[in-house]
Formats: sequence, C-alpha cells, structure tokens
Amino acid sequence: MVTEALRAAEAVEEKEVVDLLQALVRIPSHYPGPGEAGVVAYLEGYLKERGLSVFLQEAAPGRPNLVADLGEGEGGLLLEGHTDVVTPGDEALWTYPPYAGVVEGGRLYGRGACDMKGGLAALVGAMLAVKRALGRPKRPLRLAALADEEGMMLGVKAFLKAGLAQGFRGALVAEPEEMEMCLWQKGALRIRLLFPGRMAHGAMPYAGDNPIPKAARFVVALRELEARLQEAHPHPYLGPTYLTPTRFLASAGEGQLNVIPAQAEVALDVRTVPGVDHPSLLKELEALAGVGVEVLEDRPPVETPREDPLVQAAEEALRLLGLPARLGGVPGATDGTFLRAWGGLPVVVMGPGRKTLPHQVDEWVDLEEVVLAARVYAALAALYLA
Repeated sequence: MVTEALRAAEAVEEKEVVDLLQALVRIPSHYPGPGEAGVVAYLEGYLKERGLSVFLQEAAPGRPNLVADLGEGEGGLLLEGHTDVVTPGDEALWTYPPYAGVVEGGRLYGRGACDMKGGLAALVGAMLAVKRALGRPKRPLRLAALADEEGMMLGVKAFLKAGLAQGFRGALVAEPEEMEMCLWQKGALRIRLLFPGRMAHGAMPYAGDNPIPKAARFVVALRELEARLQEAHPHPYLGPTYLTPTRFLASAGEGQLNVIPAQAEVALDVRTVPGVDHPSLLKELEALAGVGVEVLEDRPPVETPREDPLVQAAEEALRLLGLPARLGGVPGATDGTFLRAWGGLPVVVMGPGRKTLPHQVDEWVDLEEVVLAARVYAALAALYLA
C-alpha cells in the first residue's frame, strides 16, 4: 500500500495542476453573476478528454454540479470541492485583475484562487495521478465539484438527495485549511425574530407599542446566554459558540423619525460546537425573546472520529510526504457539514491556502502548496482505496 501511495503521489504533474488552476481562476463563477456553469463546462471537457466518466446534475436552474468517476463498486472515496466563488467586489481595489490568474513570486492571484479553486485543481490533479499510477482502483473514486457552497449549499443538498453519496465510505473536502486535518466543523443557525408593536405618534408613545426596546432587551440578554453556552461547551479546535446579531431593523418609513414603528426585526448568525443542541437552543431563544424564531438555515455541528480509517489514511499520506499531521477545526460550515450530517460519511476537511484569505481583496494561493496538496490527496486515495 505504501508503495502504491508513493507511486500515486509521484504521478502528480506539477504543470498540469498549475495550468488547470490558472484556467479555473480565469473563469468568473461568482453568484449572483455568471455562476458556476462556465467552470463546470470547462471541467467537463477537460476530464472527459483524460478518460474519466463525467455527468452533470442540475442543483438549481443554470447551476450544475459536476460528478466524475474513476472505478466502480462500493466503499469508495469522495473528493469534494465547490465551483462557485464570492463576488470580487470593487475590482479597482485589486492589485491584479481578480480574474486574470496572475502568477507572481510563486503565488497565483485571483478571486477563488484560495477558496477554493486551488483545492479543486489539487483534487483533479490527484485523481488523474491515481489513474496514471494505479489504473482503475479497487474501489471507486468520485470527484464532486458542487455549486452554491458560498450560498445556501444547494449543490451538496441536491447531490445527497439524489443518492450520489451512497455506497461511499468517506469524503475528503479540499477547503483552504493550511493542510490541517479538520475533523470538526461548527454548526450554523441563521434565524430571524420579529417583535410586534403598534404605530403611534412619537410625541404620544403611550398611544402605541414600541417594539424597539423589546428587541433591544433581547439583543443585550444574548450576551449572558452566549457566555453560558461558551462555559458549558468549550472546544479545543473550534473555539467558542457565538450568538451574533447581524441585523436590527425598525422603521415606520424613510424620514419618519416621529413615528413609532409597527415592528422590529433582529437577525442572528449563530455558530455552535458539538454538544450544543439546536432545537433546545432555539427554544431558549424563543423564551428569551418572547416571540417565535424563524429558522432560515440550520447546519448542525459535526465531527469525525479520530480513529476512522479516513483519518488514518490522511495521517499516513501526510507522513509519507514529509508533512506533520496537524488537527484542526473549521470555524464555519462547508459542504462537508452536510456530507457528514445528511450523508453519514466520515469527513476530513483539508486543503491548501491560508485560512484567513478567503473573500479578501488580492486573494492568492501558494502554488507549491497546491501541488503538494495534490500529492497528499493522491497518496491518501491510494491508501484508502487499497
């Protein structure tokens, strides 16, 4: 197995990986905007030319998932990455145009270079290396290049609902985590609360019911609940639970400064760790607010056991390539959240790129790290599929 893993790692072609990454970055794929279709069309032709079985799945209108397979059977490995990126924002703020794919000083600059076209190119490079070194593996290797990770994760949800993860026994997600083996991912709740009031003249507040103080008391009281959760559920790799107000709206209309509004709205971005039960937390928030909670998105915290064979294969692959096996946690959710929570798959999130660079102006990724990631992935796949 070790010999095959090293052969697979050595079969990674540096120029192939770098050229693919540059091509992917040069195709805008932010949404709203051009979306993922251009990147998917490029990858579809690229992979078919290299002898892989490829098919597309529509996750949402005009937003395809791409699935590519090497080998058949069950007990295989999913290689997962996303094809969408966030908007570049004001392009005048960029040192290099965000979709030029400029290479300078061993770095490739551009929107999505780090998050996560670097990881996606490394996955493709690893899959092709396994094909060159081992031919058809004993168990299947499936690449899932999915849409909408930066939004509501429609891509991975459609992928799972269609049963496309069935028969696999593990998933490697190539998000930019500085090649840490991230076995834990925070949960996320995006919720909204509406505090009712009754309009009245500001000169006669007693004639109405002002919802703003009620909403404000709730926001202030969140601090105590957050502190209690942080004390009760510490986590060495994910950090604390957060209950973060991200929107506070209350108005009777533009310029209506002398009118008590009929309603106040508070939105929260909640980030949780394993051990925090979402249904129980929602009940606590409702009791604290005195109003109902509207759940816009619910992503549970997830974890993969350290003793799982996928983790052991990742550790061994890193060791074979002379890298430390560092454990870590993902502070946000990824497609791996649903692969674990809905698909029941052990998940390791591990990819090239600095954790803090995603979504920033002048986003970049180190090309040497991307190629090294591809070698680690190839070795991991050879070990896991043996």
